[in-house]
Amino acid sequence: MTATTLTHATPRLELAGICKSFAGVRALHEVGLRLFPGEVHALMGQNGAGKSTLIKVLTGVHAADAGTMRLAGQAIRPGSPLESQRLGISTVYQEVNLCPNLTVAENIFAGRYPRRAWRIDWASMNEQARELLARLNLDIDVTRLLASYPVAVQQMVAIARALSVQAHVLILDEPTSSLDDDEVQRLFAVLRRLRDGGMAILFVTHFLDQVYALSDRITVLRNGEGVGEYAVRDLPAPALIAAMVGRELAQRREVAAPAARAVDAPPLVELRGLGQKGQLQPTDLALRAGEVLGLGGLLGSGRTELAHLLFGILPADDGELRVDGQVQRVDCPSAAARLGMGLCPEDRKTDGIVADLSVRENIMLALQARRGLARFISVDEQARTAERFVKLLGIKTADVDVPIGQLSGGNQQKALLARWLATQPRLLILDEPTRGIDVAAKQEIMDEILRLAGEGMAVLFISSEIDEVVRVSHRIAVLRDRRKVGELPGGSDEQDVYHLIAAPEAA
Repeated sequence: MTATTLTHATPRLELAGICKSFAGVRALHEVGLRLFPGEVHALMGQNGAGKSTLIKVLTGVHAADAGTMRLAGQAIRPGSPLESQRLGISTVYQEVNLCPNLTVAENIFAGRYPRRAWRIDWASMNEQARELLARLNLDIDVTRLLASYPVAVQQMVAIARALSVQAHVLILDEPTSSLDDDEVQRLFAVLRRLRDGGMAILFVTHFLDQVYALSDRITVLRNGEGVGEYAVRDLPAPALIAAMVGRELAQRREVAAPAARAVDAPPLVELRGLGQKGQLQPTDLALRAGEVLGLGGLLGSGRTELAHLLFGILPADDGELRVDGQVQRVDCPSAAARLGMGLCPEDRKTDGIVADLSVRENIMLALQARRGLARFISVDEQARTAERFVKLLGIKTADVDVPIGQLSGGNQQKALLARWLATQPRLLILDEPTRGIDVAAKQEIMDEILRLAGEGMAVLFISSEIDEVVRVSHRIAVLRDRRKVGELPGGSDEQDVYHLIAAPEAA
């Protein structure tokens, strides 16, 4: 696969040879980027590819270790986001980083309020805010609090703020992650008008359909290095995925389904049109006792959102959830736990372990929460239970009273698994259970997952490593752009998953 060579006069923004390391770990190596006036340029790559680091270097959050940056042909080296903004480079982040307790106009001009003498010129500020929003085809009351408007409007306000500093380059970091399809289309109409007016737009997303709907060119990063620069017309979806993951997709082949296991049993948990606006399209899914159901898809495809809907972290506004054939209301994690579900979250550091508590206390958290304070588990019983799971899972710790923060990542992950096994769940949801741990620990955890399924537990297995998904799953549900696009039987391989993700009919 060869990157397309594009000829233009002068790039609005050009980065060359950008390198950045953190504590000896290389995040970017010899990365380049060309952004031209009047184009939407997609920056693509898997998690850890270096996209966020590149944006932070570009916007002055981090200083590059090596390389050059030029804006309209002039060398630049912004030392802060404010300096970058003064150069005409504005960024709109995935999470709207505005102040909900201020008005729309105040948010647009915060820190730069127009003044008359020594006072803020409120009338001028409100008028300028209305004019900026009119450029985005948005007519709202700019004197109302930002919090009174939906996320889609707040995203437009964030763009208006970015444009208020006479930006020449607009960076959009996952701007559609909280928008539904109609809101995405309205945003894209605005971005096309800005592009046609000469704006240079860098679009960072994980949604393949949106790349092809909006972008003119694509730069792909992988493992902190540039793979290539491509015209969208020259890079079909299978080739884009190949560039991102580092291997070509083989020709599709037929794979015989494995011998039936638990797939003919009635569902233990069933999703019927379950979804939430802006997070996951209505989804049908069946989870059966004794099987591992894998979720395949690229980052941003809706895998974690599905897990959060299932476990009550996100409230569903469409469809229903059935357990043993009965409709259940799961509007919080405690309700899910009472129904026999457990969740090992994606971010074990933030949402999983309590680093200052002991291994014993971390393992017992979920079981104690299920029993309630009225049925306090004695320290002796806690120790016996924790020691049993330490032995069962091979958790390497000198003692169950050692702070869990002192354990390796793999052993912390096993302790989180132990936490939910102690509750004897019927369904165990594992979101990236092998992320950031060594190969040996990965294999031990995957072996344990298969053992649990063999004993009758239902397991929902989520991993960005597609080879892990196909290796451990009896069935695979494939997601793309927040919707389920199909299922594959056990015995499928990585190529089958990637082909389904990239299939035109999946759009």
